[in-house]
Amino acid sequence: MQPREALSLTPHPSLSLPSRRSRGVRLITKVCLALALAGSGVALAPGAQAAENPYERGPAPTNASIEASRGPFATSQTSVPSLGASGFGGGTIYYPTDTSQGTFGAIAISPGYTARWSSLSWLGPRLASQGFVVIGIETNTLYDQPASRGRQLLAALDYLVQSSSVRSRIDAGRLAVAGHSMGGGGSLEAADDRPSLQAAIPLAPWNATKNWSGINVPTMIIGGESDTVAPVSTHSQPFYTSIPASAEKAYMELNGASHFFPQTSNTTMAKYMISWMKRFIDDDTRYEQFLCPAPRSTAIEEYRDTCPHA
Repeated sequence: MQPREALSLTPHPSLSLPSRRSRGVRLITKVCLALALAGSGVALAPGAQAAENPYERGPAPTNASIEASRGPFATSQTSVPSLGASGFGGGTIYYPTDTSQGTFGAIAISPGYTARWSSLSWLGPRLASQGFVVIGIETNTLYDQPASRGRQLLAALDYLVQSSSVRSRIDAGRLAVAGHSMGGGGSLEAADDRPSLQAAIPLAPWNATKNWSGINVPTMIIGGESDTVAPVSTHSQPFYTSIPASAEKAYMELNGASHFFPQTSNTTMAKYMISWMKRFIDDDTRYEQFLCPAPRSTAIEEYRDTCPHA
């Protein structure tokens, strides 16, 4: 067990004073709406708020709700044949069946070197049931390198919002990427190439490039303490360190985990993936409680972030 690193006291630009859709903007919106309603003679009930975050989906979260194998949304899935895909190798889309909540954010996920989507497929319905549209991709070849996987993740997101049968369920402005191993390295490539993404989560990422100083997308890197394929000392940790302090970022190292921890159901990994995606895709500050202050668990060997800790 390594000693915990001293946590940064740099103010977290989103967890403390939220990100792109800031609390300040939402507060101004609420005040303006309240003034407009008052001027029109429409009375607000005592204590009522004029407007809420329009991107929140589902009930208020608890530890139990985000650790559960299924969230509050019923889901369905559909296949994307390779012939119907453009720029990636097809895959599977998982989506909430509820049409009363409006649109959902979307996440594209890539498997690792020589692996197929089936190696990560437990993640699809788990994330979708929390209120996301998820596409787990097949890569063009099993041997595609991270840069190629990054392009394929972006192509899959473009397909989701432009051509897929579920495009009407997706908010095209709330997109994210994730991936395992070379797919995790690909998610770094995608975040670097498309700064409009709302979140990225590389899992046990592998990439020959170590400097990601161009990334401004909120990024959570999850590594395994016992990874010998992409050791955290030469991959996850330098990737995290190179991302600018101005970006929302976190590094979580799972205690005793090998390179292949994402390939079986993993509650700790899923819990913090959900929290990060909810916080940054949906701008849902109800999930801050799971990210700041730093989570503590026997399953977590080390955790670093840019959140200000008391």
